[in-house]
Amino acid sequence: MDLSLHTASVGHLSYCSNIHPGESWDEVLNSLRLHIPPIKAQLSPKAPFGIGLRLSAVAAQDLARPSAIAELLEFLADHHCYVYTINGFPYGTFHGDAVKENVYLPDWTDAARLNYSNTLADVFAQILPPHMTGSISTVPGAFKSSVQRESDVEQMTDYFIQQAAYLVGIERRTGKHIVLALEPEPCCYLETIEESIEYFDQHLYGASACERFAKLTHVTLDVAEDLLRSHLTLCLDLCHAAVEFESCNNCIDALENAGIAIGKVQISSGLRLPNLSAKNKHLLEPFIDKVYLHQVVEQHNGTLNRFEDLPAALDALDDSEQEREWRVHFHVPIFLDNLGDFSSTRFFVEQALQRHAIKPISEHLEIETYTWDVLPDVYRTQSIDDAIVREFNWVIDSLRQQQRIAA
Repeated sequence: MDLSLHTASVGHLSYCSNIHPGESWDEVLNSLRLHIPPIKAQLSPKAPFGIGLRLSAVAAQDLARPSAIAELLEFLADHHCYVYTINGFPYGTFHGDAVKENVYLPDWTDAARLNYSNTLADVFAQILPPHMTGSISTVPGAFKSSVQRESDVEQMTDYFIQQAAYLVGIERRTGKHIVLALEPEPCCYLETIEESIEYFDQHLYGASACERFAKLTHVTLDVAEDLLRSHLTLCLDLCHAAVEFESCNNCIDALENAGIAIGKVQISSGLRLPNLSAKNKHLLEPFIDKVYLHQVVEQHNGTLNRFEDLPAALDALDDSEQEREWRVHFHVPIFLDNLGDFSSTRFFVEQALQRHAIKPISEHLEIETYTWDVLPDVYRTQSIDDAIVREFNWVIDSLRQQQRIAA
């Protein structure tokens, strides 16, 4: 199946390479060499193939070397590939060792996060094809419990503004337009779409932000707001939004009405248990792992209750047989909907793709199922490359079906 017609009509589509372990540049490049050619051969043998690249802080620093950039450019040219989006969310180790809430560190209250994101932008400017917008997804500020004072919010905001000014500087020097995309996530400072819109409106696009940004970039206030809006965007992770019991159409409408661009859509699906009670909570135990944080949002008696990790949610479940719905931030392959005792939030993905097929939500689509290594064995019945191809095919088939319906 060739993606050329597909990408021409609905934007760029790829998967996030954070599914592959690798923290140094050598490890990342080896993963690209191992996985990209066979995946591209099945999906896009003739047309260019987009890559969603994950780079740790170590790998990004490695790529600051001209020889490393040359290696990457050579790989992209040899295999007819290009990079249009970078996952700049996990700063450090992302596989094997316990990550949990440390995945957000350093957060946007720390200058190290700004420096890392600037380094990613510098690398990106050297590899992004001409006349193509690039996106960098990032932490939604910080883990919610880490934001204790108003000064924390002010510091985050100032670093976001500095990042936007840095991106403007890159565009002036190189002509490359790169956007930062803040990714709301359960139990983070930006958790819901409503919270995100409020923060963008009052802080990132507000009068104080425009004044600060205008001084950094030497533009007028009117131009400052336009530049902020074009460089500070939102990454809509479909798993995260579904876990938060968002309405797909409502949240997209709200972002459009607020003038907040969706810099990237991450196509992902989480666990859904519509009828959970104490008698069947043991079914979730195989999904407990030491590596990642799996936030839980419970809908019970008309109220949403949130838990920072799956074990805490299970411990808090009372002994009654009263049922409630749980949605769990555990990315499962999007081609799976019926997982035996579970279902998934794939319905949310389907709704988003239906809308995207009619009017694109974003130029950048990225499949993100990074939890493959910790997925229970019963759901890993094929190789990782085959699973990635299967996810691609599911997305492409869904979009084409929706386009036929719309026509």
